[in-house]
Amino acid sequence: MSDATTMLEVLDRLRTVLSQVRLPLEVTGVAAQRTRSRELAEQLEDYVLPRLRQIDAPLLAVVGGSTGAGKSTLVNSLVGQVISEPGVLRPTTRSPVLVHHPDDAGWFDRQRVLPELERTARATDDPGALRLVAAASVPQGLALLDAPDIDSVEERNRTLATQLLGAADLWLFVTSAARYADQVPWDFLRTAAERSAAVAIVLDRTPPEAVVEVSHDLARMLSSRGLRDSPLFTVEEAPLDGSGLLPGSAGVEEIRGWLAELGADAEARSQVVRQTLDGAIRTVAKDSFAVAQACEAQSAARASLMTDVDAAYDHAVREVDEATADGTLLRGEVLARWQDFVGTGEMMRALESRISWLRDRVTNVLRGKPQQAERVTVALETGLQSLLLEHAEAAAERADAAWRGSPAGRQVLEAGGRDLSRASRECRDRSERLVRDWQQGVLELVRSEGAEKRSTARFLAFGVNGLTVALMVVVFASTGGLLGAEVGIAGGSAVVGQKLLEAVFGDQAVRRLAEAARADLERRVRELMDHERARFVELVEGLDTGEDAAVELRALARRVDDLRFAERGGEAS
Repeated sequence: MSDATTMLEVLDRLRTVLSQVRLPLEVTGVAAQRTRSRELAEQLEDYVLPRLRQIDAPLLAVVGGSTGAGKSTLVNSLVGQVISEPGVLRPTTRSPVLVHHPDDAGWFDRQRVLPELERTARATDDPGALRLVAAASVPQGLALLDAPDIDSVEERNRTLATQLLGAADLWLFVTSAARYADQVPWDFLRTAAERSAAVAIVLDRTPPEAVVEVSHDLARMLSSRGLRDSPLFTVEEAPLDGSGLLPGSAGVEEIRGWLAELGADAEARSQVVRQTLDGAIRTVAKDSFAVAQACEAQSAARASLMTDVDAAYDHAVREVDEATADGTLLRGEVLARWQDFVGTGEMMRALESRISWLRDRVTNVLRGKPQQAERVTVALETGLQSLLLEHAEAAAERADAAWRGSPAGRQVLEAGGRDLSRASRECRDRSERLVRDWQQGVLELVRSEGAEKRSTARFLAFGVNGLTVALMVVVFASTGGLLGAEVGIAGGSAVVGQKLLEAVFGDQAVRRLAEAARADLERRVRELMDHERARFVELVEGLDTGEDAAVELRALARRVDDLRFAERGGEAS
């Protein structure tokens, strides 16, 4: 396979990847990178690939410039007939017109350049159409394309003008004595210099008395901006003839002669084409690295959003874990119901004086108290549900606030169309179901552990529900995080529960049961918070931020550089 064929295949793939880049998140500089990505894909599609496939096709000179610079009148005068109708209203040129020699029609009626523009032979104001005009006065091997204004008040015209200039082998850039120092034309000329594009400048509508002064000033500006070698033509302000054309004496004849010489010299045309083509390929490769970096910035922004959400909900999981282990739930209503159940006052006195006979006393106290066990269960259920909702709400608020602190996060939230600053509507139901399921799981642990002890006096005395309540109390004070008087109240109550369980199962079994119950609770809490987290995650996980595109863009751009380097025999450029 030849290097030329390889280059064509690599650039074709590069065009495909660039056209698929979306950059959906609002990060610093993303608007410019979206434009860059689109323009690179368009230049490959409109110019580089067609030109590589048909390197000997006629040279395309695009006539571009500012509003009112006289581009259409100049094109008409160069061709010798009215092709583009100038107008007094701005913008004037709304659709591009391509004028070519009749023998070159085959190069342009097929969609070799600007393939997305519909071909037409009639005058039209449709910017999506390319009007083709055959004129024998145009040199064979060269075509002129009259483009819309680069500073048009209509955005679509400006975009099309940029696209057409990107498809040019040669820029015939038209400005006027009144506007040659404007910023917009120089932005385009700077781009041309960066691309090493072939450029010729026409200083149009110049008063005869100002020709020397203005042309010298413009030449100085061109030299300082890297366009020293660009031809500079001057067209004087002059009345139009009866056909609406400029007289040759105004300077048009000089431009026409230069274009004729260029058209007649195949080697000169080839040199212009290769200069512009190589500059375009070099720029596409260089700018593709910048687009790859923009894709990486998108991935980093999405990762940052995910980190914010993970931090909010991981914090919620930790907070619930701590609150369900440090005795927080063994207060208020839960503590009161637990004291009713075990007769805490008497049990605490027994605990403080004679541990040895505590278990027997507990057995006597608990006989006939199944209702009190149920009340403890309900109190624990209510407290745990409130705790879960509280932290789910706090996590949603934190995640929402973190996202609203960045442009990308605000964009994603607004695009989602939902208020995520509160827990989901399903969270309450899920929390209630979580608690009930966990309590049922604790009951099953107790029932399973006591399978061989169901007939013993102590098991019968405490009952499955009583032992389940005791195990939950032990779980909720498993870290010993209570301070001061709480140790003697809630913490002491947990000790009572532990002694109660040990009376039936033994100390090793109690530790194992408590660890299993706690692990089950932690798992369920994380599942609940993961479900809440998913509301945020689903807003960003479907975004194509271009991780794969970044890798491929870099690889393709490096391959293009390698092929250019090899073509030049190892000379850097």
